[in-house]
Amino acid sequence: MMIKKIAFVVLALSVFSCKDNSEKEKEMKIIKNEVSEPVVRKYPEALEKVFNAHGGINAWGKYRTLTYEIPREPNKEIHTVDLYNRKDVVLMGNVELGFDGTQVWLQDPDNSYQGDPVFYHNLMFYFYAMPFVLGDKGIHYGGTEDLEFEGKSYPGISITYDNGIGTSPKDEYYLHYDPETHQMAWLGYTVTYRTGEDSDNIKWIRYNDWKKVADVLLPKSISWYDYEGRTIKQVKNTVHFENIQLSEKPKRNGFYQKPEGAVFVEGKSQT
Repeated sequence: MMIKKIAFVVLALSVFSCKDNSEKEKEMKIIKNEVSEPVVRKYPEALEKVFNAHGGINAWGKYRTLTYEIPREPNKEIHTVDLYNRKDVVLMGNVELGFDGTQVWLQDPDNSYQGDPVFYHNLMFYFYAMPFVLGDKGIHYGGTEDLEFEGKSYPGISITYDNGIGTSPKDEYYLHYDPETHQMAWLGYTVTYRTGEDSDNIKWIRYNDWKKVADVLLPKSISWYDYEGRTIKQVKNTVHFENIQLSEKPKRNGFYQKPEGAVFVEGKSQT
């Protein structure tokens, strides 16, 4: 009788052990799929110098979660982004919107949100996470003429995207940097969202207010300027960023999923 009991216990432990191993294997597969494998990429020398002036692309690559706040009225915005898969959540008072990796969702109990969630959910992230987001896959680099402002010349790099990258793959970007420090100084960009048509109307943002967050430089504020072509005029408006945090850890499971009461927004957003 004792031998039978021992045999039963050994069998049970074996079953549970197999189950544990199976579950562990599943978890490992999930983790492997979630985490981007490090990719060694070759960037133009000038862009490498810009990355290095901001702490380095490898330093940026070790972080998983970025959180920051934008003070606005009547409600501040709290942005949270998974830097590996670009899922995100934006909280604005009672309004919440996000991207679950496939679709954009919106929770708006008072029907007060007047914006376009598909366009906005990651818009400020891409402006904020400069210059590091210009190291993404599917980008092509080229030359562009210097940008002149207040008697100083800022060398530049042009950026275009492969088809299927982002919601507006026909957008064009122009990064201009300080020739002495190699820190990013200006971003020029076109907007082709929803039209699908090329545009030669380049908007300009100045980056001259940097803050060290962990071991990289990120903006404390960015300013849009009035312009005529490539002639930069006076500052138009400034957006400030507060309570900036970088973490090597991901958010809890389900953090970026559509919450109860939210709806998926028509259209598909891509990272």
